[in-house]
This record gives sequence, structure tokens and C-alpha cells, in this order.
Amino acid sequence: MTVSLAASLLNLALGMELSAADKADGNRFTLEGATCKPGPDGGLEIRIQHIEAAALRLASGPFVLEIGRLAVHDLVTQIRTDAGATRLDVVEAREVECAGLKLQGPLNMAPHVRKAGDASQTPDDAWRLDPLGQAEGTVRAQITDAHLLFDADVTVPIRHGQIDFNDATVEHVGPDSRMGISRLGLYVDAPNGRSYLYQFASAPLAGVEFEHRGALLGSWVSERGKLQLQAFAESTLRQGRENLDPGLTAQARLLMARTGLSGEVRLGDGLLAMPGLQVHLQGRHEGANAIALHSKSAGRGLTADIASLSARDATATWKGAQLGFDALTGTLKVQLLVEGPPMRFVLELENAKLTKPRLAPH
Repeated sequence: MTVSLAASLLNLALGMELSAADKADGNRFTLEGATCKPGPDGGLEIRIQHIEAAALRLASGPFVLEIGRLAVHDLVTQIRTDAGATRLDVVEAREVECAGLKLQGPLNMAPHVRKAGDASQTPDDAWRLDPLGQAEGTVRAQITDAHLLFDADVTVPIRHGQIDFNDATVEHVGPDSRMGISRLGLYVDAPNGRSYLYQFASAPLAGVEFEHRGALLGSWVSERGKLQLQAFAESTLRQGRENLDPGLTAQARLLMARTGLSGEVRLGDGLLAMPGLQVHLQGRHEGANAIALHSKSAGRGLTADIASLSARDATATWKGAQLGFDALTGTLKVQLLVEGPPMRFVLELENAKLTKPRLAPH
């Protein structure tokens, strides 16, 4: 298969530009067991037993996708002719294996994402984060030379998809501080008083149980508050707040530059949906979809590793095409990079296997 033919097929299907990831070696294709026969309605049916490609680079606007190796097994393509015009009807395969897949681009692409989504979806349908509702784990922060000129160790447990700030700890020299959530935002009560890390634009918010004060002592906080991760995140996204950065206080920005993060969060099974994409996570009881978080400086970015990714029944729409698969397994790494506005993301997928992937015009 020539590069020009592959490029024309990709441009036809997705509007992407194809080039070589390594310009010195160029991209490489091998093809075995190709057959072609007339299909229904005067079209063509093309079958290929095996396709293997290496060193591919695909670009679409600000997004770049690099693929180290791609192997497609038992590919079937239907091409139809309508009123003298040839169009791609459907492409599907029994299995696809890939390694060295890397997707990167700007993170704040909300208008592009909404455009790619299904216009028939309501805001309530577009965002579903079911796996957060069953999340379990612990997030830790190590703040060097904190606001009070000493180091602090912060521990935030996550149980049944909820953060109970009564269980969160902020340990440092002298009396420890406490975290909580009020109608004004997320705060830390330190020996020198209360300071806010994140301030809400409006209240109340879905998924938030605010602090309670004791009946006898007006200044005494009896309950620090709770945060339901799924409800809070879905509500925030449905209201169009894709960027939470404006709520960060100046003090929080300074602390984030000196804060290292680590933690483990096990996601639950269930539907993940956003405009243009739906996928079900599965395999919680087998240890799948556990996230390892780490960052040397939260102000410069965050990395999330999933050693065992497992998903099923995915559909995605992009530039007039609909993609999907029955199952996906692999190893996933996601980086969020703060290099000045806008933020960027880098997604890397290794040892991935897709069962029954398919592509069709939408």
C-alpha cells in the first residue's frame, strides 16, 4: 500500500493528515491476503487478512497522533457508490493491536469538543462520570516551605466516591491544620486563621455537603463537610466550567508550585460520557483501572498511570465519522502539562488490544 493511498483513505474518513513519525526512516506498511469483490448496491467489499504499519503520524488541527506500531487483523471495508459518487460506508476489523500510541494537544478545547458531540444530547446526557461514584483511594500532597514557613504533609482519603474532610489531615510543626469546605469554597484552618484554596463562583453546588458549626460555640466547626466526586464533577462540567482555574486563589497558586502530589485511586465500573464520546469501564474486581498519581510540582502538571486499562462498548464521533469498539485493554499514561495558557495533555497507550473496532460516516 502506498503512502498516498493510505493518506487519501484517512483524509476521506477523518479529515486527518498522514506523515511519518520518523522522517529519516519514513512510515512503513505491509499488507497480506487482500481480496476485492462486488458488494451490495453496486459497491465494493474489500477484505484484508493482515495490515501492519509503523512510524505513523496523524494530525488534525492542534492534535497530533503518533503510532509506533499498528496491526489490523481481518479488516473488512464497504465502499458504496451513490449517484456516481464513491463513499466509504463502513470499516471494521476483528482485532487491532497497537504500541507506542501518543496523542497530544491543547486541553482547553471545549468549543471543539462540543462541536464534535451529538447535538441531540442534552447537557445532562453529555456528561456521565459513573466510575467516580465508586472511587476508592488516597491522595497525598507534600508542601515544601508552606505559607507558614514550614513543610506540611496533606492526606485526603477517598471512600465510596466521597471525600470526607473530617478524615483529611494537614500535618506540620506545631498544631496541625484542618481542611474543610464551606459555601465560599475549599479552605484550610491553620493556627493563624482560615485561608481559601479554591473559591466557588456560586453556591450551593451539587455533590457538596458544607461544613456545620456547633450550636453552643458559633466559631467551632463540628463537621468539616463532604464532597461527592461524581455529582460535583458532573455538575461543574454541565454548567460549562471546563476550566476550574479561575477559582484558585493567589495563595493556592503559590502553594501548588511547591507541592508534590502522589496517590492511588481505584475507579469503579460504569459509563464515562462526554460530548462526542461514551465508554464503559470494567474490571474493577480484577484490579483494572487503578490510577497512580504523581507530580513533582502540581503547579507545572500532573501524571496519571493506569497499568491495566479495561473498557468496553465505546462510541466516539469526530469530524463526520463515528468510531467504536467492543473492548479495549492496555496500559495508559496521561500527562497534564502547565506551560502557560492553554494547558496541554499527552496521552500514551502501550500494549493495547481493541476487539471489533469499527468506523463509519456519521
